[in-house]
Amino acid sequence: MPDRWLRSQDHFTRFTELIKQELDDETQLVEERWKNWTKGRLSAAGLALFDLSGRARGRFFGDDILVFETRDGGRMPVHRFTPGDIVLISRSRPWSEKVIEGVVLDRGPTRLRVVAKDRPKDLRKGAWRLDRGANRVAHDRMHEALIAFHSTEGDGGTVLRDVLLANVLDINQNATLPPEIHGQKKGPQGPPPSLHGLNDSQKAAVKASMRQRLTLIQGPPGTGKTHTAVRLLKAFSEKGAGPLLATAESNVAVDNLLEGLLEAGVKAVRIGRPVKVRESLRTATLDAILERHPLQEELAMARDDEREMKRGLSSLRGKDKGLMHRDINITRKEIQEMERNMTESVLDDAEVICATTIGCGHRLLAHRKFPIVLMDEATQASEPSALVPIVKGCRQLVLVGDHQQLPPTVVSRRAEDGGLNRSLFERLVACGLESCMLTTQYRMHPVLREFPSARFYQNRLEDGCASAERPAPAGFLWPDWDKPMAFVPIEGAEEEDEEGKSRSNRDEAAKVLNVVIDLLAMGDLTPHDIGVVTPYNGQVRLLSDLFMQSGGREPGERFEGLEIKSVDGYQGREKEVIVFSTVRANDRGEIGFLSDYRRLNVAITRARRGLVVLGHPQTLRYHPEWRAYLDWAEESGLFAWHVTHS
Repeated sequence: MPDRWLRSQDHFTRFTELIKQELDDETQLVEERWKNWTKGRLSAAGLALFDLSGRARGRFFGDDILVFETRDGGRMPVHRFTPGDIVLISRSRPWSEKVIEGVVLDRGPTRLRVVAKDRPKDLRKGAWRLDRGANRVAHDRMHEALIAFHSTEGDGGTVLRDVLLANVLDINQNATLPPEIHGQKKGPQGPPPSLHGLNDSQKAAVKASMRQRLTLIQGPPGTGKTHTAVRLLKAFSEKGAGPLLATAESNVAVDNLLEGLLEAGVKAVRIGRPVKVRESLRTATLDAILERHPLQEELAMARDDEREMKRGLSSLRGKDKGLMHRDINITRKEIQEMERNMTESVLDDAEVICATTIGCGHRLLAHRKFPIVLMDEATQASEPSALVPIVKGCRQLVLVGDHQQLPPTVVSRRAEDGGLNRSLFERLVACGLESCMLTTQYRMHPVLREFPSARFYQNRLEDGCASAERPAPAGFLWPDWDKPMAFVPIEGAEEEDEEGKSRSNRDEAAKVLNVVIDLLAMGDLTPHDIGVVTPYNGQVRLLSDLFMQSGGREPGERFEGLEIKSVDGYQGREKEVIVFSTVRANDRGEIGFLSDYRRLNVAITRARRGLVVLGHPQTLRYHPEWRAYLDWAEESGLFAWHVTHS
């Protein structure tokens, strides 16, 4: 994948091909599972649920809430359906029958609630199955964005195209040009934005972003990336530059921006299905604001009129029937016009509009221009995904991210090899575009900051918190109580699961369970304070089973609130204590995708007060990054042999 694109056509062709490969491979993967995997294998992998009973229970912003339970009303099997996931609802053969698409609202020990636009026929009769689905919408919106980005006709696209392709003589000089935004007065307007409460590196990033047309803000772990992004958006909105477009790859990251904006008193509206938005923030979704709109009563009356007329149709004949059809059409047009005006007025009134990168391709925003776009988590978005918000007329772009953390997730191996897993942010860094780096971290105990700062951030990270504010948690025998990090050597063996796609390690899993039980026994921590992290979904499943057998993680159970996730699922998150199970243990020194140093960086930078890493040192030492990490731990006296043998 080139860093610079000298020909627009090459960029278009390459990315069009990559996103098609990604969609094809994802769809094929789903279909292959359906055709070739047994029910048992699909269940064991947590990718499908079978033999469920269904019923409708209430409404959610106009859509049906469907409740699925096991036929006997008992516990649901272990599964990987989480709130916001797309699910396909079918009887038994989703590849050959008409499926209904829904989105998971929430999950409990005995039920799964799904929100769907259409209710399946005979919902209460017979059995249902649920499957994870592929995302076609994302592909279509990325494709449209690529066309708009490269189109010279029309007023879509962006004036930043050449600098984003790095097809300019001096990328830094070009990026620092002032943005040309029509309607904004030249020269100083009002007082400069208040940067009170920001540290020096955050202030510098905000000032640069407001002055120039393209800015990269690099935020290492715990340096307040999102906090800085929110303050920057507030500063832009105070200049009257709205509505601004604030976006990020994942719903979670957009919710974090939205929450910060609302707390800062900024008028922000969230686009997207409310079911994918954090419950506490749903009142700020477009749907919720429209429900409270002053014209809502008038709209309800018009809808009642339309229903009445439709009811009366069957009793009419001839000319009368024709006239009634005409009246119904007129009323329907009036309803649509009213809905459109209500939506436009809400969006016009907003200072910031928040949506995921793919969500920015929603038809509601089709004809809107956003001269200023801010993208958080920009290093998690593939380049075509990042273009979806950028082609909405962007003239000033701020990308916030950290290319030393995890890259975009790509399903297709072909597309990954072709470079789809490289973000626009990372490519611009490779072209020599200088970024503003945030340098004060507020998350980790200073000892936990030491290695990542030296290895990944040129020793530039400073501590915004003292050791005394991050005391070592009780319940674990730390090798050094002043340094709450421990590496626990485990002489286990890895196992491959049926698909050969994932791995697990029973000895490590058993030790993780013990460590967590001991940490909780002292009453210093609750399960909410602890995160269990592992690179492999096979280990996530094994650990989930173990904790279920030892007391369960559902509401009211012994480990309620304990999160067990893959490293990729922990990006952007933090916990008081992290227990990291590395899984790999073999004679060949194979560590698979643990070898991506960014995965190591993310895993060891989530903890605030304590980090426990479990692994097989001989296997891990085959890899230079891990060898450096283990050497650092050993030199600091942080190997916990006493825990290994306890």
